[in-house]
Amino acid sequence: MIIHRRLFQKPLVLDLQKLPRREGNDATDATGNEYELKTVNARLTKSFSTHHLNPTIIKKYREVTAWFFSVYEHIELSKIYRLTPAQLESFFTVWETKWKKDKKDINNPKIPLTFVEQNGHLVYPVATKP
Repeated sequence: MIIHRRLFQKPLVLDLQKLPRREGNDATDATGNEYELKTVNARLTKSFSTHHLNPTIIKKYREVTAWFFSVYEHIELSKIYRLTPAQLESFFTVWETKWKKDKKDINNPKIPLTFVEQNGHLVYPVATKP
């Protein structure tokens, strides 16, 4: 049930539609822009998983409009950050270089939560004015 809550909560908070396909980008907005969605339970780990990577997936990651990184404290959504592919390019470059050197898919490289917090734009919760 917790997994389902996370799957549905992020698109609702961000006003996105979850894409039904397993491969490819995760969500789209009303104008067709596509997004990558990542989640972390900050009580268990301090980095976001990317699954396996190869040049095709890295290309897809570079082409989305933005990435949304959701931070949960157990089952409670605490924050969502938005980063552009340009802000994540240093990761893409390292991963692409490693793939070219090793000629094999990379198993689940991570994006640190601290990087997301320091470089991302906080979109949730939205600050309210007094």
